[in-house]
Amino acid sequence: FTESFLMSTMAALLLKEIVYTILERFGVGSMIARQALLTEQIDLYPEYTGTAYTLYLQQSGRLSGHKMYEAVKSLDRNNGVVWLDRTRVNNTYALAVRNKDKKKIGKTLSDLSRYNRIHPGELTFGIDHEFYERPDGFKAMARAYGLTLQPSQVRTMEIGLSFESIARGQIDVAMVYSTDGKLKKYDLEVLEDDLEFFPVYHACFTMNEPALSQHPDIPGILKPLSLSLDNATMQELNFRVDGLGKPAFVVAQNYLRRKGFL
Repeated sequence: FTESFLMSTMAALLLKEIVYTILERFGVGSMIARQALLTEQIDLYPEYTGTAYTLYLQQSGRLSGHKMYEAVKSLDRNNGVVWLDRTRVNNTYALAVRNKDKKKIGKTLSDLSRYNRIHPGELTFGIDHEFYERPDGFKAMARAYGLTLQPSQVRTMEIGLSFESIARGQIDVAMVYSTDGKLKKYDLEVLEDDLEFFPVYHACFTMNEPALSQHPDIPGILKPLSLSLDNATMQELNFRVDGLGKPAFVVAQNYLRRKGFL
């Protein structure tokens, strides 16, 4: 998705600047990229701490951002995977409402649950199919917040369609990713996960150990980029691609030049 393309492109541009030869293999899913890293078919790609912790390493339990990163970094060493510097990009699952509805619904998921209790059946939710069914997804979140919904209040749909649907008034609450550029495009407000139900999904570049041993300078080259990225920055970059229709390569290159990295 857009964020992965942007981060990968920025890494490639920085490494090319140091006269590395880069072969870009973009456009594969997380599981394929992970397997390719383990089998040394690729050397480097951006991954998310929460994805690795829950899906690849099959861990459970809530950890803070720093503790999650340290746990993943330590556990994945056994798989020959090295996690580089942690960015401040936390692209977690979230629920969003129209900005104009924030005043009546509230700012947090607890506020949303409270509003739903007072106004039963009023709100309609647009939820991604996978997220609705998975054990750490919508149903578990709803239980944690005491959010009791009637079947007619939930519409399962692709996440891209949820933005269109909420903009047209077909739904009132949309499942989103917290750094999605379309949040700005459609003037949506992410509700705070005040009970910290969702895992932390900090974006980090990952490498396999043979690649790192052969190219030990790469972490230092990418460090300034990693330290510069946060949610606001990433959402703006995503918006330039998804909202304004600019090519990801151009957006990535312009950001690096603006920061003085190129």
